[in-house]
Amino acid sequence: MLIYDTKNWFSGIFRFHKADTFRTLFPMLVFFSIYSWGIIYLEIEYLKLTKDSHASHITVMHSLLGFALSILLVFRTNTAYDRWWEGRKLWGQLVNVSRNLAIKYNAFLKDKNDIDFFKQTIPLFSDALANHLQKNDLNIGDHINENLKHEINSKNHRPLRIAELILNKTNNLYQSKQISNEQFLYLNGDITALMDICGGCERIKNTPIPYSYSAYIKKFIFIYVATLPFGFAFTLEYLAIPVTAFIFYVLASLEIIAEEIEDPFGLDTNDLPLEDIAKRIKGNVEEVFE
Repeated sequence: MLIYDTKNWFSGIFRFHKADTFRTLFPMLVFFSIYSWGIIYLEIEYLKLTKDSHASHITVMHSLLGFALSILLVFRTNTAYDRWWEGRKLWGQLVNVSRNLAIKYNAFLKDKNDIDFFKQTIPLFSDALANHLQKNDLNIGDHINENLKHEINSKNHRPLRIAELILNKTNNLYQSKQISNEQFLYLNGDITALMDICGGCERIKNTPIPYSYSAYIKKFIFIYVATLPFGFAFTLEYLAIPVTAFIFYVLASLEIIAEEIEDPFGLDTNDLPLEDIAKRIKGNVEEVFE
C-alpha cells in the first residue's frame, strides 16, 4: 500500500507512480487523440459541415448520457471502495482477536510449552491468511519447530489448519482441567472469530463484480467518448482533440481505480498492506507473552 501525506496537495498532483492510471491509459489516449483529429478533419475540412448541420446536435445526447454515466461510475466506485473498506475492517478485527487470544492465554496458562505453542500459532494465522488470499504457496513459519511447520505447510488451506490446531490444543487443556469451563468459552469465541474473518475475506476475494456489469460500463465509456468529436468539432474545432482525450482519461481512470480496489488483498499499490499488519500482530503477541 502506498503511504503518503494526505495534507500535501502538490505531491499528489505532480507525483506519478507505477499505479497511476495515466501510464495504463496512455495508448488509448494516443488512439483517441488521433481518432478525434480524423473526425474533426473529416467534418470541417473534407465534408465542410457547419454548425447548422445535424451532426452538431449530438452534444444534446452527450448531456443526457453524461448524467447516466456519472451515476453508474459513482455506484461502481462506491461498491469497490466498500469492498476495500470491508477487507480493512476484517483485518482490523483480526488484530484485535489475535491480541485478545494472546492476553487470555497468557493469563490462563502456566506451562511454558503451552504458552510457546500459542505464541507461535496465533501470529502464524495472519501470515497464513495473507498468503492464502494472495495465492502464495511459499512455506510459512520459519521460526516454529519443524513438526508444527510441516503439519501446517502440508495442508492446502493453512489458515483452517492453524485454527484447528489452536482449538484442538485449547480443548486438550480444557479436558486436562488446565483451563476452566468459563475460560474455554471465552477462548472459543475468539477462535471462532478467526475463521469468521477468514470466510469474510474469502467472500470478497472470490466474488468479483459481475462481468456483464463491468463490461457494460467499459463499452458505455468507449461509445460515449468516441462520439464526442462529432459534436465538439463545430464548437471547439481542433481543440476538441485534447478535450476528448482528457474526458476519456477521467472516466476510464475511475473504472481502473475501481477495478484495483475491489480486490483489496492483491499486490497492487493501493491494496491493503497485509504483510505489515501481520508483522504488527506478531509484534503485539510476542510483547504480550514476554
